[in-house]
Amino acid sequence: MIPPLEVRVAGERDIEAVQSCLAAAFEPYRAAYTPGAFLDTVPDREGVALRMRTMTILVVDRIAVVGADLPAREGAGRVIGTVGYQVSEPGVGHLRGMAVLPEFHGCGAAESLLAAAEAGLRALGCARVTLDTVPPLERAIRFYERLGYRPTGVVGDLHGMPLIDYEKRL
Repeated sequence: MIPPLEVRVAGERDIEAVQSCLAAAFEPYRAAYTPGAFLDTVPDREGVALRMRTMTILVVDRIAVVGADLPAREGAGRVIGTVGYQVSEPGVGHLRGMAVLPEFHGCGAAESLLAAAEAGLRALGCARVTLDTVPPLERAIRFYERLGYRPTGVVGDLHGMPLIDYEKRL
């Protein structure tokens, strides 16, 4: 098992790095998205700034694991993964914008981000967490299910794409 990476709360100075991470992570899926869904998933600088005002945004910005496939300094100073969370209703948290740069898949960044977000939501009194995803993100769906997230049966609409609701008890 890969040890946890250093996760921190993003600040205003991270807006462009978070936006770049989201853009690079979702670019391989652009053709599978409707234009509106892609813009909602990969907000511009102002959209990321709005998320930072309404959610806690976490980032991993360096590899600090001995034995990782990439040298520790290769990821230093660069946001390689991000996720946002907020309390959506009493006792329920919501995750949004989980992304890891493709070249860092498998290094433990997603697991570390998710664990930190879940811990943050627990600290805020949440007993349940939700997230939404779309069918083209098959790898992400397998990841969420492996970590205990289950579909609720609710399917919404994300600008013409099915938006599948998942939840997990904390």
